Amino acid sequence: MTTSNPFVDPNIASQATELSPNYAISVVIVLAGLPLILVQPIAAGVVAIFGLFLVYQTSTIRLVFTATDLDVYRSQEKFRTFPYQEWQDWKVFWFGFPILFYFKEVKSIHFLPVLFDPQMLKTCLEKYIPLKKS
Repeated sequence: MTTSNPFVDPNIASQATELSPNYAISVVIVLAGLPLILVQPIAAGVVAIFGLFLVYQTSTIRLVFTATDLDVYRSQEKFRTFPYQEWQDWKVFWFGFPILFYFKEVKSIHFLPVLFDPQMLKTCLEKYIPLKKS
């Protein structure tokens, strides 16, 4: 899927891929809080608030893969850029039900909840940052 974000540079927009949002993790966490109400109402509230926070993040954060880097947008404003040349490793944890995306750059490590289409994420990662086979 190509990007529809009007704030992505038009010169790279034809080469960019914007990941669609995926609310699976957010909904599961909110629903997990419901049965906790019977056992521990405070814990249920904390879990539900965290799930709602993830719903908000899912609706506002977008990942855009370009030819040279991964751009992170928040509410249609570029928030962060991660050049592929600085990446050393990446992994999507529990691909049956992906919940965590990890990537390591030269100077830092990042963990992100999978709030976007996991299949498209994996496809873009394999396309733009192929891992070296040992």
